[in-house]
Amino acid sequence: MQQIDSIIEAGWIIPVEPANTLLENSAIAIHNGRILEILDIKDARQKYQADALHQLPHHVITPGFINAHTHASMSLLRGLSDDLPLMEWLQNHIWPAESQHVNETFVKDGTQLAIAEMLRSGTTCFNDMYYFPGITAKTAIEAGIRSVVGLIVLDSPTIWASNADEYIEKGLEVNDNFRDEELATTAFAPHAPYTVSDKPLQHIQILANELDIPIHIHLHETNHEIEQSMTAYNMRPIERLKQLGLLTPNLIAVHMTHLQQNEIDDIAENGVHVVHCPESNLKLASGFCPVSTLSSSGVNVALGTDGAASNNDMDMCGEMRTAALLAKGLANDASVLSATQALEMATLNGARALGLESKTGSLVAGKAADIIAFDLNSIEMQPLYNPVSQLVYAGSRDKITDVWVNGQHLLANRNLTRMDQQEILDKVKSWQKQINS
Repeated sequence: MQQIDSIIEAGWIIPVEPANTLLENSAIAIHNGRILEILDIKDARQKYQADALHQLPHHVITPGFINAHTHASMSLLRGLSDDLPLMEWLQNHIWPAESQHVNETFVKDGTQLAIAEMLRSGTTCFNDMYYFPGITAKTAIEAGIRSVVGLIVLDSPTIWASNADEYIEKGLEVNDNFRDEELATTAFAPHAPYTVSDKPLQHIQILANELDIPIHIHLHETNHEIEQSMTAYNMRPIERLKQLGLLTPNLIAVHMTHLQQNEIDDIAENGVHVVHCPESNLKLASGFCPVSTLSSSGVNVALGTDGAASNNDMDMCGEMRTAALLAKGLANDASVLSATQALEMATLNGARALGLESKTGSLVAGKAADIIAFDLNSIEMQPLYNPVSQLVYAGSRDKITDVWVNGQHLLANRNLTRMDQQEILDKVKSWQKQINS
């Protein structure tokens, strides 16, 4: 028998690849952080001897969620100023709070809070955009979660940098520092077309091509953004990015509400990825991403929570359900965005958007063992006819009992194994008093 690190036995496994596959009474063999194979439980017991055996007969196993758009450390601003439209919320509340309180400690403590919440919600990889990205990457590595940290760029000065050139210079340094990390990669993160001018956007595109990393940007989030672009540039933001050469497979466009058909055609033709943040967009009344039209046009659509300051949680289970229901309502078609498609958006589509599809996003031999386990043996999850539908339409994050990233057991029976929950709560309460004073 072959000695390996661990085996997970489960009642059901949804590997996501191949599509529409559901395996019963199967096991995942894991060694050195990678999936060796998925096989029948009886065969696994005959072939492997594992250091750790996890027997979960009432659970369904899926790939870990990929939260494709976050502002992790903004978790410390959760609930600060609710029920306001985006620009009023940003200009009159969030940006003033950030200018007063954000520093390296804020980013570290806020990121720890976000990671703890994400792990307990089944997220095994997150794509972030915020200041001090090196702190975010280091904090994520220490916690054991996979991350893509945004090398943020703006024209205006902040505590992180004074102008676009300095943002880019500091971002390149962060990229160099984490170039060889298994769990942390980078993406350029120009904040939005209305906060970054043409010259730095063109510079970012050149550098992204040279370094072969994505570009992560808020785009077409609100009508106000589009109206502002028409006034300043006499063109809509997508057309402006097209003229600047940014519509490429490297681009991760977040939100993408208020789209015209020609814009959908352009992003489909150029291989642009879209990240849908349904709950944040609904809460801020920003608009509706036309997910059904995008998908039918061949656009890869992933899911994100946005930051907890505007959501107000980082729960990908909620995003899956909201995305599916919203798409059906907008299309007036109950068959639009099936449960299977919603799960793909939350897993493999996110990996594709981030350029990580060869590493994570599905349960395939050779990929990283980024895995989550849902307990289906509860009042809320019974009777059980279709595990995939049950996850999307009846599931909730409190049913996620176990999480592995790169084969490491980071959540065991709802308990974080590498993070001190009480220490995190104590730090958060201290920040709450400081920010609320």
